[in-house]
Order: sequence, then structure tokens, then C-alpha cells
Amino acid sequence: MNKPFPSNLIKWRPDPRHIAIIMDGNGRWASRRGLPVPAGHRAGVEAVRAALKTCKQKGIEVLTLFAFSSENWGRPETEVRALMALLCHYLRKEVEQLQRDNVRLRFIGRRDRLSCRLQRLIGRSEDITAANTGATLVLAVDYGGQWDVLDAVKALAGEVAKGTLSAEDIDSSRFEQALSLGDLPPPDLCIRTGGDARISNFMLWQLAYTEFYFAEALWPDFDEAALTRAIEDFQGRERRFGLRRSEEIFEQPLDPNGSA
Repeated sequence: MNKPFPSNLIKWRPDPRHIAIIMDGNGRWASRRGLPVPAGHRAGVEAVRAALKTCKQKGIEVLTLFAFSSENWGRPETEVRALMALLCHYLRKEVEQLQRDNVRLRFIGRRDRLSCRLQRLIGRSEDITAANTGATLVLAVDYGGQWDVLDAVKALAGEVAKGTLSAEDIDSSRFEQALSLGDLPPPDLCIRTGGDARISNFMLWQLAYTEFYFAEALWPDFDEAALTRAIEDFQGRERRFGLRRSEEIFEQPLDPNGSA
């Protein structure tokens, strides 16, 4: 007879609630076709639409896209301007569709280094979609994981200095609430396209127990079928959160309390 499985030990969910994507490869996609780099970023917008469509079909609650990192300011000025112009265009064109699809749009990252025009569009987009409940699309713009952690530390330190928070009351849960997206579940699955296997300063705290999927496809080529394969790969994994594999637990005698 099979031993009962101690379900309290293994937390596993077949479908991810939150998917985060590091969208890499736009420039290489354009270069391989003899096109300027901004053409690759424009092609990447189509992949964003495909990802949103797939997530909607599969009931994914949150999709977070790493659109522009803190380090991307070091790229050629012409590319940065093109990226910012493309983001403005996207917000003007796509927000009404997001509203019709009942998708809430959120932004994480610094805003003080963005143009006043882009800041206004970001604020308007968030306001228009704030009440939507179907899903949440998060765009990380001028975002860095180290900045996120430091910003949370400063915010909590400020509360302690004002006397509204005791240092002894700061635990991992309270700290997480001070981070970007502290009100949302952490990513279950993080996908990086473009063939590189690193997280590039993305959501350092939130990705602590996220499952990773590294794809060779460049972002503009990462279509609905590719995202579906990544989700299916995730569904075949066992999330242990530092605990033993289930087959190891099955092999251990259980005590009366149901633990190995």
C-alpha cells in the first residue's frame, strides 16, 4: 500500500499565478535581419501582445515584463530615445484595449528619471485601469532589484526613525510589503529569452524560490507556442521550497504527526 503523502510538506501549484519575463534579444533579432535596433524593439511589442493573450487564455493572474532596467541607461542614446518613444506609443495605443480586456496596468521602478510626458502617460494608464480585476500586467521601467531592496530599506528606516515602526517588528513579511509589488504574489515562473542564463538585477528578493526557464529564442520570436511550452515545463516540476523531493519523503517512515 502506498504511504499517505504529507501534503503539508510540499507546496505545489500546477499552474503559475505570476509569470515574470526578462525580454532579451530584440537588438540581435534586428541585427540578424539587417535592421536598426529600434525595429527589434517594435517587433518585441508583438511578442508582448502574444504573451498577454496566452496568459489570459490560461488564467494567469499576473504578468511582469522587464521592459527597461536601471542599467539600460548606459545603452546608446539613440536606442534609449527610441525605447522611450515606443513605450509612449504603446501606452497611448494599448491602454484602451487593456481596459476592454479588464487588465490592470502597473509600473515598478524609478520615475524621476523619465520624461514628464512619459510620467504623465504612466499615471494616466494606471488610473484608467486601476479598477480592473481580470489580470495584472506589470511593466518594470527603470527598475533594478538592488534599487528595489535599498528603497524598501530606506522606507522602513524612515518609519523607524519617525517612531511609527519598531525595528523588532521588521520580519521578512513586513520587508516584502515594502518592496515593489509587495501586494502581489511573487513570481512562480521567471522566463528569460535570448539564450543567456542570468537574472540581470531583476526582482532579487521576489525570485528567491521562483522556477527559472531559459529560452534560446529571441524575444520577438517568443510566440504563444513558446510561452505555452515554458508553462508546461513549469507544470512538470516539483516546487520544494527547500524541502525534500516527494519520492524521498515517500521512502521515509512517517511519525504520528505526518512528518518525515
